[in-house]
Amino acid sequence: MKFTCNRSVLLKEIAIANEIIASRNVISILSNIYMEAAGDQLIIKATDMKVNFETKVPVQVVEPGVVTVFGEKFFGILNSIPEGDLDFEQSEGKITIKTAVKKARFQLKVTSSEKYPEFAISNNQFFNIPIKDFKSMVGQTVFAVSDDETRYFMNGVFFEKAEGKLSMVATDGRRLACISKPAEEVQDFSGVIIPPKILNVIMKRSGDEGMVEISVTDKTIFIQFGAYKLSSVLIEGQFPNYRRVIPENQVNSFMANRLEMLDALKRVSLLVEQKSHRVYLGLNPGTVSVYCEENEIGNAREEIPCKYDGEEISIALNYRYIEEPLKVIKTDEISVQFSEPTKAITISSVPAEDFFHIVMPMQTD
Repeated sequence: MKFTCNRSVLLKEIAIANEIIASRNVISILSNIYMEAAGDQLIIKATDMKVNFETKVPVQVVEPGVVTVFGEKFFGILNSIPEGDLDFEQSEGKITIKTAVKKARFQLKVTSSEKYPEFAISNNQFFNIPIKDFKSMVGQTVFAVSDDETRYFMNGVFFEKAEGKLSMVATDGRRLACISKPAEEVQDFSGVIIPPKILNVIMKRSGDEGMVEISVTDKTIFIQFGAYKLSSVLIEGQFPNYRRVIPENQVNSFMANRLEMLDALKRVSLLVEQKSHRVYLGLNPGTVSVYCEENEIGNAREEIPCKYDGEEISIALNYRYIEEPLKVIKTDEISVQFSEPTKAITISSVPAEDFFHIVMPMQTD
């Protein structure tokens, strides 16, 4: 195998491939990145046996061929080399990497591709949605996934098509994030639980233009956009019935500037007790105070204006559970609805959009 390609173009894709296999701590064929030079392109593949990644980059192929290389070292080499074109040549069980700038030269052992896993292909039909919509759905939910491995069925984002809408939902048992997009032309499918790893790759690497193609089977989700093909094994188990926990008839609410609220949370959280992460929202007509309790370090309080004309109350919340939704909401103003201080609150944008975030209050003492 022999080819020439641009370093920055190749590095971008190898970085993604290395992310896929980075969690592996046993050196094996799965620690390697697959590369196949043919025609005028280089096919790149990586897998951890749960998430598969494939893409193509333009190269000048002198001699076609297929190899696999140790991903971590290959990425490290490319990351250290200056910008410019690179020459790759495989011979006698090694691949040689040369650059004209600095006259750098590296040799890396290669492994035969014969034992590299075959990637599954979907037998189900793909459907298309705008990549911008898909990223919005992921962005509004993926941070709320549970990291409690004993509740594995909440370790991913629930994805379903029902009642003319595509919906994504994530929860860790103390909060819930939900977003729905109209999708009348998409065929209904049973809800599935997507691991966050594949979703995070899409968030980092996709643009806002074009469509994403999706196919869902009983055990796997397949996602394609641009030159990328990804698939992931789904999480088995029964996702909680999220519709049952969506509050009804929340008669109280206040509206505040999102950035003012976010900044106040950041400042007050500097003195929050780090085990509980508890902050208080103290509501009075026209103002909301963000404050924390007196502790060994000290205390903090910040008051910001809001639109509220109800009774004086205080709600205790995990500040991360408020901060994270505020970071992904894009409007200037947010609305917080509630019925009483001990019951779930709902955070949404103003004007209301197609998502909402539910947070359970904490004990006030």
